[in-house]
Amino acid sequence: MKKNLYKKTVIITGSTSGIGLGIAKAFAEKGYNIVFNGLEKNGSEISLKIARKYHIDHVFSEANMLDPRSLRDLVAQSVSHFGTIDVLINNAGIQHVSPIESFPEEKWNDIININLNSLFYLTKAVWPHMKKQRFGRIINIASVHGLFASEFKSAYIAAKHGVIGFTKAIALEGAPFNIACNAICPGYVKTPLVDMQIADQAKIHNLSEQDVVSKVLLKKQAVKEFIPIELIARMALFLASDEATTITGTAMPVDGGWSAQ
Repeated sequence: MKKNLYKKTVIITGSTSGIGLGIAKAFAEKGYNIVFNGLEKNGSEISLKIARKYHIDHVFSEANMLDPRSLRDLVAQSVSHFGTIDVLINNAGIQHVSPIESFPEEKWNDIININLNSLFYLTKAVWPHMKKQRFGRIINIASVHGLFASEFKSAYIAAKHGVIGFTKAIALEGAPFNIACNAICPGYVKTPLVDMQIADQAKIHNLSEQDVVSKVLLKKQAVKEFIPIELIARMALFLASDEATTITGTAMPVDGGWSAQ
């Protein structure tokens, strides 16, 4: 096995597709041990392929973000295998687009539970380990929608605003123990989650999917391009590093100029 220069372990939720997968590849390239998580049927094969390519140690977990016990078991499994956890990246998330009067209540609950409550359960579980070793990095993948609002996304907006508030609170608690906590707030990234949004928005606005991209999704971005996953991954790598000790409690926009307006 290739020598792990960092000798650090990262848990990345939702890391078998989309942004999480891109982040996992970046951390694997740097030699991190990785705890993969995802509900894709071929999730274990995806994680094994990356581990073999970059010669890293890894664990794959199908832990369900809706189940607090499952999340605690995920952390326990990770600590049992690697000895500790150095970095937690809370990335898993879902979306639903609907006017408030027809917004399904079960969808509201699922979005709040997965996009916000799971962060609490995982952070609480890794906290004693990070506190004991006096090092930890918690990176929450929020959204520009944690800073601003858009119509028809009430649950997602509520959850992502909550993520930023949670990030700030735990940053204050973690500072005395060298636990830095930050949120990354991307604009629109071309992922399976966004592909589903495009289809939903097309129905709501009675537009073609191409018009949804140009007239709805990227309308508020000064740079009319989707945010590259690789850019988010590089930012996560820096925030996970020793050099990022004094960067904590932030919500960093990566949004093509959306937040500049």
